[in-house]
Amino acid sequence: MTQLADLTSVQTPVASAISISEKGAEKALAAIAGSGKENAGVRLFVKSGGCSGYQYGMAIDDRQLDGDTVVYDRGVKLVVDPMSLPLVQGGEIDFIENMMGGGFTVNNPNATSGCGCGHSFRTDGAAAQAGEGSGGCASH
Repeated sequence: MTQLADLTSVQTPVASAISISEKGAEKALAAIAGSGKENAGVRLFVKSGGCSGYQYGMAIDDRQLDGDTVVYDRGVKLVVDPMSLPLVQGGEIDFIENMMGGGFTVNNPNATSGCGCGHSFRTDGAAAQAGEGSGGCASH
């Protein structure tokens, strides 16, 4: 009985770790198909930088590293590293199109403020680390 309770508690955060919208999944599946990488998925990561403290990054990746959280949503494999997960947990990857073009975005419930460009954010209680890679809106 104890093992079952432990398994349930481990799976609950993973199931709600990250999701992808219908439009995001459509665009992600097309990008994955065109990548030529077998068993690839979308890796979401956060790095220090941007005008608000943290910057989002995404890549088509066929690697799975130790500690990665892997979620399958709408047919898309989503991968988040253990350092980024607390900053994006519960978030949704989406794809938006507007008069300036289109691109992936993250609807992040942990972001307390964001940059006008939509690529950087800040969270309460989590200060950005100083170092290389920091920069403003024009740095991505």
